[in-house]
Amino acid sequence: MPFARISLHRGKSAEYLQALSQGLHEALVESFEVPMADRFQVIHQHEVGELIFDPGYLGGPRSHDFVLIAITAGRPRDIETKQRFYRTLVERLSRAPGIDSEDVMVVITTTAADEWSFGGGRGNQFSIRRATTPRGADVYHHHRRSCSFKHVPCADIADTKQHP
Repeated sequence: MPFARISLHRGKSAEYLQALSQGLHEALVESFEVPMADRFQVIHQHEVGELIFDPGYLGGPRSHDFVLIAITAGRPRDIETKQRFYRTLVERLSRAPGIDSEDVMVVITTTAADEWSFGGGRGNQFSIRRATTPRGADVYHHHRRSCSFKHVPCADIADTKQHP
């Protein structure tokens, strides 16, 4: 359940912004273990002087096409998953909309599941517990307690899925 804030300079076309959004989403689905329907993004466009960055710090050179992507994720990912995501993202964004890989900066933060509400005033109570089978396969137990404020009883929903 990531939420992405994309910051860039003002002036890009609607097609450019769509390609940027789509490339980010495809990279999240492909490499960051995000479901296809889980898409929440905000694009912030800034005037000159409102998006401040060093053109050469720990990378670069960065240009006026610099894009800062801040992702708030609901659970931590391991280092390999994050590294794969970073590579997939810059590859996709270089193809469309044509962003140089040195112009893409990503910051990932994580939060607890109960710090999200997806609507209706309901706090998210979805959690994922990881276990390992005797043969070493990772199994994720998805558990959510779903409640409604319309006098409908709460229901426990559980699902177990084995990931390769």
